[in-house]
Amino acid sequence: MDQIDIDYLNRFESKLQKELLRLCTSYKMLDGVLLESDDINEHWKKLAPEYVADAVREIAAYPVVSVAWAAYLGLAVAYAWDVDWPTFEKAPYQAYYGEQGFDDMDEHIVKDLLEVPLDSQDAKDLENMIRRCGEAAVSLIRYENIEPQSPMAFHVFARAVKAMYHIGAAIELKRLGYNFQKVALSENADA
Repeated sequence: MDQIDIDYLNRFESKLQKELLRLCTSYKMLDGVLLESDDINEHWKKLAPEYVADAVREIAAYPVVSVAWAAYLGLAVAYAWDVDWPTFEKAPYQAYYGEQGFDDMDEHIVKDLLEVPLDSQDAKDLENMIRRCGEAAVSLIRYENIEPQSPMAFHVFARAVKAMYHIGAAIELKRLGYNFQKVALSENADA
């Protein structure tokens, strides 16, 4: 098996994350900063294997969906982190499924977890932003010209869905009113 180039994957993920942040900022969904929390970031490690297993099956027919639904998962986890993290932290991945499982996860998260009516402007704005981000991710993956169904293609895909998860979480944290503030520590502050 070929050695996986971790530096390449890190560069790809960083480049994609910057592009998604730029895109979301240009549409006023973010303010140029990727809002995040360690809890939300770490939770991806728990959800990623099952998400990737679901999403990989969708790549051929629905490439944008396969990456974009990770952003909805990020929205849901950020919302849960704000509302009742001790309870939601223990929820299984399938708790984010809609009635049709993975297929309507997006609508279930928006309507049932975030409690945003699907016909509202807010829901339409989220859908448009996540679709644009998904399209940008798929475009960047294709630009990399990686051999389809290769180990590297799998790893690039995994990094792309991770970036989408983080962008979804950042969008929801902003919607919840969180923002980035630099904190200056005084010299006399207790350690």
